[in-house]
Amino acid sequence: MDKAQKAYDNYTEKWIQSDYVGMYQMLTNDSKSTISEEDFTTRYSNIFSAINASNLSLDVSGDKEKADNQIIVPFKLSMNTIAGDVTLADYKLTLVKEDKEYKVKWDESLIFPQMTKDDKIRVSTIPSKRGSIFDKDGNPLAQDGTIDTIGLYPAKFNLSDIDSKIAEIASILDISEENIKTKLEANTNPEQFIPLVDILQNDSKVPKLANRKGEGILIQPKPGRVYVGGEAFGRLIGYIGSITAEELEANKDKDYHDTSLIGKAGLEQVYEDTLRSRDSAEIYIERGEEKITIAKKDGEDGKNIKISIDSELQSKIYSEMTGEKGAATAVNPKTGEVLAMVSAPSFDSNVFTTYVTKTQKAKWEETNNADEINRFNKTYSPGSTMKLLTSAIGLQNGVIDPNATRDISGLGWQKDSSWGDFKITRVTDPGKAVNLKDAVNHSDNIYFGQVALELGSEKFINGIKNFGIGEELNFEYPMQESQISNDGNLNREILLADTGYGQGELMVTPLNVALSYSALANGGNIMQPRLVISENTDAKVWKQGAIAQEYLPTLIDSFTALINDSGSTIPDGAVPGFRVAGKTGSAEIKKTQDDTTGTENGWFVSVDPDTAKISLVMIIEDVKGRGSSHVTVPKVRNVMEYYLSK
Repeated sequence: MDKAQKAYDNYTEKWIQSDYVGMYQMLTNDSKSTISEEDFTTRYSNIFSAINASNLSLDVSGDKEKADNQIIVPFKLSMNTIAGDVTLADYKLTLVKEDKEYKVKWDESLIFPQMTKDDKIRVSTIPSKRGSIFDKDGNPLAQDGTIDTIGLYPAKFNLSDIDSKIAEIASILDISEENIKTKLEANTNPEQFIPLVDILQNDSKVPKLANRKGEGILIQPKPGRVYVGGEAFGRLIGYIGSITAEELEANKDKDYHDTSLIGKAGLEQVYEDTLRSRDSAEIYIERGEEKITIAKKDGEDGKNIKISIDSELQSKIYSEMTGEKGAATAVNPKTGEVLAMVSAPSFDSNVFTTYVTKTQKAKWEETNNADEINRFNKTYSPGSTMKLLTSAIGLQNGVIDPNATRDISGLGWQKDSSWGDFKITRVTDPGKAVNLKDAVNHSDNIYFGQVALELGSEKFINGIKNFGIGEELNFEYPMQESQISNDGNLNREILLADTGYGQGELMVTPLNVALSYSALANGGNIMQPRLVISENTDAKVWKQGAIAQEYLPTLIDSFTALINDSGSTIPDGAVPGFRVAGKTGSAEIKKTQDDTTGTENGWFVSVDPDTAKISLVMIIEDVKGRGSSHVTVPKVRNVMEYYLSK
């Protein structure tokens, strides 16, 4: 390699690496006399930082020219910038032999080819709007709007009672006094506004600090993302925030820059590519009154999405959960529209676009950040909610005769001695032979364990899959995958029997359970679940005949009787004026059958088979010793009564 080529390679490599000091060292003495090292490095750093330059590539673009102890190398520069991908092809690097080495003859055209001395580089951006998220009725849940910045004007704030003023502001904003003092002490310009917090314009704290400019307390509006609905929606909608270095790297081909905002959680993250906006940007040279464009990109607003969520229902469910750890999902049995998806406890998304109060920080610490877990897309053991599926599969395969009884006695049963010490246990021995309706009402684990064994692995697995469990679920929000067992098989007798009454290794999401019970209100069919109805517009059957129509009356009768009939075991689930079907479920989480230290999760699912408006399921975690699944029942009943009476 000749020395000139080596000098070119060294200079351009340093440029790519932003080694501006190294670049300066390669300049000729004449060039160094025209610009100091500090000015050189500051200029390059400021310009290429301001245009968000990245992924620089410099390539020779023609033949070298030799003249008068100089070699001129034409090259082009390609890079990503705030104004998009840019390629500038008219650069010329002049190399001069000096002290037996080739040095760079520099002027401003080596920043940009059109640039001359005294030119200034400007960057102009015009923000575009991020797409909004609307509920089923067109009410905004997330949208670009205006928030307030509350801050101080030091020149007016220098009062004799400054400490009491700081204490007052800290108390109103629910932040530490130290936070305010630190910002004041760091400020050296009394005319400079000191921002303290960003806050929603409708926050009750704003009026207490408004109209106090004379005291040095200022409120200034600014663009911001605004969320509606509070905690009930936090885990579902999510929030946006400043992009991290890791996110920038992971999305390096998507035109983000280091000042971009990006979806961090919930639908804001899942639908980032749809919602995100792209600001218009222009990089240009300012030469007196003249403006010379280097690169320009038109802006693009993000697209709105409309979701099937009923905001009032979502809020009602969350309020009924009263801070318990758990989840709830509601679907429309006829359309597959998801009417609510709630995770509790949750957060107000505005916390992440405004500020975190001392009270909120204390709450997070007290609950060990329980709201960081999204529970509505988690899988859980279904407990006795599984018994609808076992009933339907048993009927359809002739294993259950609804008019026949099974002679089961005692509270424990095993198939034979090969099970060792293991027995299926039930809570109640009714003292008589048990038919399907009895088994459903008393949630008889032995009955349903026997049905599963008689079905056998293949028929039972096929039946479960026909309810969509253990199958791929095409849904707009990422969900944990349901499973029939850890390996998809039920080839062990005890595992097969356990699965029949909802234990074993079976794992489902609340959405799986709501969809399964929706078949009772939709002629035995399960609809494809839909959330983003602006894109997913058509109602489609997902699982045809999950429940055979001929057995629907039997199952509706059995699963309404345990709520509505005399002697029912879930009378607290009844909704005045309506007939609802449903089932509780206590899912035990323990290491062995004899484990007494394990916890329980309490399910209750309720569906209205007559009006077919809603199938609702709720799970509350850790209900052992405080009512088991009946902790959940009145919460669901209250929601059903509210919704069916609307």
